[in-house]
Amino acid sequence: MRVAVIGGGVIGLTTAYALIREGHEVDLIERRDEVGLETSFANGGQLSYRYVSPLADAGVPLEALGWMLRSDAPLRFKPQFNLQQWRWCLQFLAACRRSVNQRNTAHLLRLALHSQKILSAWREQDALDNFAWRSNGKLVVYRTPTSWAKASKTPGDDNRQLLSAEQCLDTEPALAGIANELLGGVYAPGDEVGDCYLFCRQLLQRLQANSAFKLHANYDVKGLRVSNGKVKALQLNCGDEHLVDHLVVAAGVHSIALLKPLGIDVPLYPLKGYSLSLQLDNPKAVPETNVTDYDNKVVYARLDDQLRVAAMVDVGGWDSQLDALRIKQLRDLAARSFPEAGDFAAATPWAGLRPATPQGTPWLGASGINNLWLNLGHGSLGFTLACGSADVLAQLIAGSPAPIALDGLTHT
Repeated sequence: MRVAVIGGGVIGLTTAYALIREGHEVDLIERRDEVGLETSFANGGQLSYRYVSPLADAGVPLEALGWMLRSDAPLRFKPQFNLQQWRWCLQFLAACRRSVNQRNTAHLLRLALHSQKILSAWREQDALDNFAWRSNGKLVVYRTPTSWAKASKTPGDDNRQLLSAEQCLDTEPALAGIANELLGGVYAPGDEVGDCYLFCRQLLQRLQANSAFKLHANYDVKGLRVSNGKVKALQLNCGDEHLVDHLVVAAGVHSIALLKPLGIDVPLYPLKGYSLSLQLDNPKAVPETNVTDYDNKVVYARLDDQLRVAAMVDVGGWDSQLDALRIKQLRDLAARSFPEAGDFAAATPWAGLRPATPQGTPWLGASGINNLWLNLGHGSLGFTLACGSADVLAQLIAGSPAPIALDGLTHT
């Protein structure tokens, strides 16, 4: 069976890899000249399998109102004359309930743990490595009584541990510079780290070594031709058509325009995030563990000889241009937290668009059209959920049962 996959980010590449492992032929269609250049390029680097709570939660709307008065707010709302934005925001507000958040967290945790299992199998069975991967754990630290009290009451799996401020420092001594601000933390020793772009490149290298795979770079899909309830062909920017047996749409926010003419209204919106990549002068001055500064909404991940610092959510606009003020805020916060790490003024900045659903859960599986499949809406958890999502798609396309329960994770 030949399967076309639209999208050469970590979601599309892992989908192609899972399909090749199942014995399918795969065409990967990517609109850029290289894979992994958009949301997958310089993301946070954390494989946060046990910390997957969606952004939508009780209290977030009230917090957001306060953030609107701050130039350094971790979440910034920029109103647009755009129906997609306002509809997404209304659905997001409807999901900002504790019961909804807990239900969606359970769905995401189920997929995340499966994703960890699949990546482990690929690494062991296929020697898929060399992307700055480590099993180094994750520590989420809290600075305010409100956020710490909320974290202390949040259910998690048995591998998550509540730590006092002193235990946080014992676990990660590099936090000494902010010790007087820490109230406590949540530690997940089984979480991991990796460079998503290097992972994409290695997946492509493995795929291109297989004669059943073909990459079609610099091809922008302008439409899908449907006949008798099936997708027959992709209509490309060059004017050609590419015939398909099965199709997986994994093109992030670009999926909206592809699917809308088919009556599939995907509730995606791009949440813009920022990162810095710092070449380390003193590796001992930064955490070995993945660290999330919860109240500042900043994540830190050591990727070999670099520190990746990622943060912020801008709701508004479809461009990935750098915002000088946001980058300065990120540099200043990281430099205050880890002043001996290196020259943060020389750190490489980046911005990308995370394709998020209002509830924070992705759409996996059937689309309602016989041979069209969806792998969309992973938000900031794309790298974390990619391998598990790909395995789900490969099993479903093969006609096998889903390897996990898909409650809360499907379109239909």
